[in-house]
Amino acid sequence: MAEKIWLASPHMSDEGYEMAYIKEAFDTNWVAPLGPNVTGFENELAAKVGAKAASATTTGTAAIHLALKSVGVKEGDIVLCQSLTFSATANPIIYEKATPVFIDSDYATWNMDPAALEKALVKYGDRVKAVLVVHLYGLSADIDKIVELCDKYNVTLIEDAAESLGTYYKGKHTGTFGEFGVFSFNGNKIITTSGGGMLVSDNEEKIAKTRFWATQARDRARHYQHSEIGFNYRMSNIVAGIGRGQLKVLDQRVEKKKHIFEFYKRELGQLEGVDFMPINDWNEPNYWLSVMTLSGAVRPLQIMEELEAENIESRPVWKPMHMQPFFAEYDYIGGDVSEKLFENGVCLPSDTKMTDENLERICRIIKGLW
Repeated sequence: MAEKIWLASPHMSDEGYEMAYIKEAFDTNWVAPLGPNVTGFENELAAKVGAKAASATTTGTAAIHLALKSVGVKEGDIVLCQSLTFSATANPIIYEKATPVFIDSDYATWNMDPAALEKALVKYGDRVKAVLVVHLYGLSADIDKIVELCDKYNVTLIEDAAESLGTYYKGKHTGTFGEFGVFSFNGNKIITTSGGGMLVSDNEEKIAKTRFWATQARDRARHYQHSEIGFNYRMSNIVAGIGRGQLKVLDQRVEKKKHIFEFYKRELGQLEGVDFMPINDWNEPNYWLSVMTLSGAVRPLQIMEELEAENIESRPVWKPMHMQPFFAEYDYIGGDVSEKLFENGVCLPSDTKMTDENLERICRIIKGLW
C-alpha cells in the first residue's frame, strides 16, 4: 500500500514547543481544567488576533453555544445562519431552542450572500436575534457588507471563524468584526489542541460571563452554589499547553497551506472544467483546505475514488444545512449557490506535512482522469 496522505492531520512543531508546555503542566501538577496554560493561551491568542479578551473552551461548538447564550438567544428567537457550513455551526441554535433560518452563499466569497441576508432580515424583522456567519475553508466572508446590514437592522453578529484562524479581511483578523468570534482547534484545523475552541470578543465583561457559565456557573461561595445553569466547557491546562505551542507556528502553517493551494492551482487549474475557490483582493486567507470545483465531464466522486484507491484522503464540500434531514423543516433564503458548490466541489489533500513529491503524486493521479 502506498504512503497514506491525509486531508489535514495534526502537525506538531519541529521545535517541540508543545511538549515544553505540557511538561511544565505535569511538573507543576496542573493537569486539571484551568491553570497557567489556559490563561496563557487565552491571552496569547487574543493578542494574536487583536481581540481584547478570550475564553478557551472544550470545543468550537461550545464556544458558539456560549456566544449565542451571551447575546440572549432564546426560544422563539431566529438566528440567521450560513447554510454552507458544518453542522457544528447550526447545532447550538437548537441547544437554545431558537429557530435557524439558513442563508445561501455567493460565488464571490463562497460565504453568506449579503443580498440574501438582507432579504431574511426584512422577512423576519424583530424576531432576528443574531447573524451567524462562517469564514468557510479560511476564506473570509464579505464582512463589511454583513456588518453594515447587522448595524442597519440592529442585530448581533457572531463569526464562526473555526476554519479561518490566520485569515485577514482588509488587514484585520477574521473573528474580530462581530460581537463574538469563534475558533476551533480540532485535529484537522490549521493548528490543533487535539480538540478545543476559543471565544474572542472586545467585550471583556461578556467574556468573563462566558467563563463563569463554562465552569458550571458556580457562584462565589464557600459551598457549591448555582444561581444559573452552567456547562462543563472549560479547556484543560494540558490541552491549552498544546495550543500555546501550536500558536507559535501558526504563520508557518499558513505559509505552507498557501504553497499547497498555489501548487494545485498551477498544476490543475488549466484542466478543462476546473476552477478553484475564490481569492479576493481584500482577502488574505489561511488556505485551510484547497478546494476545487468541476464543471466538465469529470465529477468530484471520480476524483475522490481515484485518490482513495491510492490511499489518499479527500472529501466533498460541506453539504448545506438546508439540505440536511434534521434541518429540512427550517426556512432557507437564497438561490442554489451552496447546493452547486456542494455538488461540484472537492476538498483536496491539504496536510501541511506533505512534500512536493506528495503533491506531484496527487496531481498526477487527478490529471490521469482527463
